[in-house]
Amino acid sequence: RDFSPRMALQPFDLDPTSTRSAKPGTMAPFGSKVPLAEPSWYQNLNTPYYNASHVAWRAKLRDFFEKEVEPIVDDWDKQASMNNHAACGEYVKRMYAKSAQYGILPACVGKPWPGKYTSAPEPEGYDYFHELINVDEGTRAGGGIAWAMMGGLGIGMPPNLNFGVPGDRALQDRVVRECLAGEKIICLCITEPGAGSDVANLACTAEDNGDHFLVNGNKKWITNGIYADYFTVAVRTGPPGSAHKGLSMLLIERNSSPGITTSKMDCMGVWPSGTTYIEFDNVKVPKKNVVGRVGDGFKQIMYNFNHERWLLAAQAARMARTCVEESIAFARSRRTFGKFLIEHQAIQHKIGEMARQCEGLQAWLENVTFQMNTMSKEEQNRKLGGHIALLKLSSSRVAEFCASNAMQVLGGAGYTRSGKGTKVERIYREVKAYAIPGGSEEIMLNLAAGQFGFVTRRAPDPRDKIIKQLKDELKRVQSKL
Repeated sequence: RDFSPRMALQPFDLDPTSTRSAKPGTMAPFGSKVPLAEPSWYQNLNTPYYNASHVAWRAKLRDFFEKEVEPIVDDWDKQASMNNHAACGEYVKRMYAKSAQYGILPACVGKPWPGKYTSAPEPEGYDYFHELINVDEGTRAGGGIAWAMMGGLGIGMPPNLNFGVPGDRALQDRVVRECLAGEKIICLCITEPGAGSDVANLACTAEDNGDHFLVNGNKKWITNGIYADYFTVAVRTGPPGSAHKGLSMLLIERNSSPGITTSKMDCMGVWPSGTTYIEFDNVKVPKKNVVGRVGDGFKQIMYNFNHERWLLAAQAARMARTCVEESIAFARSRRTFGKFLIEHQAIQHKIGEMARQCEGLQAWLENVTFQMNTMSKEEQNRKLGGHIALLKLSSSRVAEFCASNAMQVLGGAGYTRSGKGTKVERIYREVKAYAIPGGSEEIMLNLAAGQFGFVTRRAPDPRDKIIKQLKDELKRVQSKL
């Protein structure tokens, strides 16, 4: 089992010169001065999780997003809503390139740091808390921007890193290097028009044609798909009815694979992310492009899900906290009935309830992150599936609650796509992108119930006895024919 670097790092080390440690309470306040606008460790509170390496990484990320991203967010969102694909494509390419220059992109693909494929310097003691900071800071500008800059890479690249492309290591090396350098874009293609959470029933086929597969089918709601150069695609290589046993994953190149059509979908939110409908029409894919092994697709998809859901939970947590920040800032400046809006007790209670839920969610998120730091990937998948499912569910509900209440605090300003309500309006239409993708709230509850073994024995179903009788009768009749 891989316990690094949790025991190597001692967050409460008293050595003030160490970049791997920091005394509790010695971290300077950071970020917004609005109460509860930032996670507690930004507010000079003690922490068992973060150290000086995390502090330096956080400062680097805040600098990048404030200088490079926030000035263009509103226009990027506007151009996306107008389906100006050329403008959005330029924003995506520019931000990927800038992210690479800052050395941020390798932190989008999980742990360990992919040092084999990038020259970007690894933060000292790199762990999941560094990645959490990356996600958290990247979502301050909005969920659509986070998905545009991290979504495709964050979920599309890990299968290729974790399982590799054994038949063509040169292809694997080139794809990973180009994407981490911000030169190319990758996306993950799992969901289909007829199969979302029901992964075992994916219908996109990869027919065996000698030295290559012939891929046919559709993928829907694919993040970054319209901009992607590479596609990590779940396909059915087994016969009809093979369910989860017949799935595989392929790494497909757009430029060398005629027959791929991508169309931007008009969705409720996360517009800059380029949500895409993809059609594969007799796409010829070399067999050497198989990710891992043929038939291991279901395992690879499941292996990736916990990390994806953790990413979504971290994003939703920051979006909820942004609603708290925007509500307090607005209520402090808005005058109603002869006093500031924040002076009204009803508004104080509304914001207090939002903040209460944000603080609880953040504590849970950091606890799960700590568990991830102290476990191998295999142990994470064995132990944390139910916990992460409930975390994702809670995060989407907290974000939805905070977005709705922030909208009430801001009133008409929150209903308007400009001015003081811009962020709240954006988050309000993005929250459903956290309640549905990556496993809907209902699926998360079912998954958690199964993982925790809520049901230890089932009551007899009277229908089972009737079905058995009918089957026995059918056999008796057939034996006489």
